[in-house]
Amino acid sequence: MFDEKEIVSRVLKGDFRAFELLVKQYEKLVFFVVNRLVYNQQDKEDICQDVFIKVHHSLPKFQFQSKLSTWIARIAYLTTVDYIKKRNKNQKADFQDDIDNYHFTENSPESELVKKDTAAYVNLLIEQMPLQYRTVLTLYHLNEFTIPEIEQITGIPEGTVKSHLFRARKLLKEKIDHDLKD
Repeated sequence: MFDEKEIVSRVLKGDFRAFELLVKQYEKLVFFVVNRLVYNQQDKEDICQDVFIKVHHSLPKFQFQSKLSTWIARIAYLTTVDYIKKRNKNQKADFQDDIDNYHFTENSPESELVKKDTAAYVNLLIEQMPLQYRTVLTLYHLNEFTIPEIEQITGIPEGTVKSHLFRARKLLKEKIDHDLKD
């Protein structure tokens, strides 16, 4: 059983083995958050490493007001968003606020399904979604965080999280319905 308080206490006392246990416990969570937002493998690895450096430096400030996993996921999310903002500094944002003017590529589902299975096709659709929709959909359905936890991780108000989640589901459903008709 992973005892968060004991591990944090040991890390704060300088126990590197305890930090190694912490990394092993949460590396999949961090990678999953980063993986959904960044596509370049080298960038993913660099960001994950940065996340754990930030976790190590910020651990003395952690007060157990939330779960350790939520706190680490928030650091992963914010680190990734900072990376995306820096990388796209001179580019237009990768999402549009107006869902009615957002369009996916015109690839047919048959061509995508031939290449990959249904899960891969859905993942492709999620990758094409605006960042805010992709983030809440991933955190809620794939990482199984609650809406209040997503609010803590992203800093997005609960009502906006619910709205993004609703719109993301609607966008996915519309695209799948459209593709299945073709």
